[in-house]
Amino acid sequence: MVEDVVAVARGDAAAAVAPAVAERLRKAREVLDRVAAAGQRIYGLNTGLGANLGTSVEGDVATFQRQLLHGRSGAVGAPLPVETVRAAMFARAAMLSRGGSGISPDVFEALVAALNAKIHPVMPSIGSIGAGDLVLMAALARCLIGEGEAEFSGERLPAAEALARVGLAPAKLAPKDGLSLINSSAVSTGAAALAVADALSVFSQQQQAAALTMAAWGANNSILDPRLQDARPAPGQAEAAAQLRDLLGEEAGPPAALQDPLSIRCIPSIHGALIEAINQARRVVELELNASADNPLVLAEDGLVLSTGNFHTPALALAFETLGLAVAQAAAASAARFIQLTGSGRSGLPKYLSPVGGASAGFVPLQKTVTAILAAIRHKANPVVLDFLPVSEGVEDHATQTPLAITKCAKMIALWRRLVAFELMAAAQAADLRGHQSLAAGTLAVHAAVRALVATLREDRPLGIDAEKLYAALSSGKWQA
Repeated sequence: MVEDVVAVARGDAAAAVAPAVAERLRKAREVLDRVAAAGQRIYGLNTGLGANLGTSVEGDVATFQRQLLHGRSGAVGAPLPVETVRAAMFARAAMLSRGGSGISPDVFEALVAALNAKIHPVMPSIGSIGAGDLVLMAALARCLIGEGEAEFSGERLPAAEALARVGLAPAKLAPKDGLSLINSSAVSTGAAALAVADALSVFSQQQQAAALTMAAWGANNSILDPRLQDARPAPGQAEAAAQLRDLLGEEAGPPAALQDPLSIRCIPSIHGALIEAINQARRVVELELNASADNPLVLAEDGLVLSTGNFHTPALALAFETLGLAVAQAAAASAARFIQLTGSGRSGLPKYLSPVGGASAGFVPLQKTVTAILAAIRHKANPVVLDFLPVSEGVEDHATQTPLAITKCAKMIALWRRLVAFELMAAAQAADLRGHQSLAAGTLAVHAAVRALVATLREDRPLGIDAEKLYAALSSGKWQA
């Protein structure tokens, strides 16, 4: 589950291994060793990788695993955040627990022990094109055998020293163990789980902001009528409308206009599509977490080891491209509502939401900041799944760019949260200027949460500081409304 990844990656939860896993791993390893001993060519065990597929491994096949890790350690760039590394470690442990890799049980245990001891490999961020995350995951495997660098308690130090500090010995790799550790999309899957969690968080806050905007604007709440949603049962639309109805309660007084701007009138449609995109991203992430995405794959019950393409993740990449577009749609609507609220006095609100008028700038300068944020989101919404070249002598002639799709989506979600902060500020100011009689219990609670951090604007002041304060609260996980 996404929540399990978040609990381990961002919280203090330890990864627990079910009793059945040990026997599953033992059986799979037994099949792998038996098939290898019978002389079957097994990718990454007694053959080279990629373009070296036709090359047989000479000599000690266990020693080859260390060579394999050295040869795949080509990642560069700034290290991934610790929470992303922890998410990747947990994701790989979850995948390996299915038994399909044939990993040695003691190496699997070494991975879980390092995760629970908070030993984190220093993992460079650039190198995966989505055909598995081998180049990134090599840092994890090398850490477990005492090579490379690790992060421990905020300190960066040699991996062997980090392991020793918590009483762990470097793992000893048997044939195929190195490949089993790295040949997966665990970095992509772990990061994707965190992105889904963030999308769910921002969406809840966006619903609160949209409801407060509707109340402060004097919107026509009939757009939320369940019969309208039933007439066009688009995915997620009824759910979005129901959440807004709960926040808005009974309509207080007649609407200001028969029809509101589309960024208000179409909130259920826009947010419903986003709900569906988040749900699809969650489904794909949780499928990956609970799958045997290995090549080659050990089918223990059938006594077989077969080559696969299970490590390839086009569905994951496409889900996050779609989620990014859905986020961009919602963000654009939020920005539009902000500009409507802070404009020239439409819907009876004072110009620029300034209570003093005259030469007061009020909220209008923030329209530029909002536009800049939206431009950054739109730039990141451009798809990347088709941006690849054939590599490895043409053996790897297709890629998904899954890590890039997820990374840019995660950045879009963070920028979207900034827009939500701006909308909350403007909607709270509009509510103050219109009068609190327009607020029901739900929107009154949202307003109070904003006002606990940001005071009503009574004269021009640096509103960027207020926006940063509100964004920090929304990002902290402690926002309550």
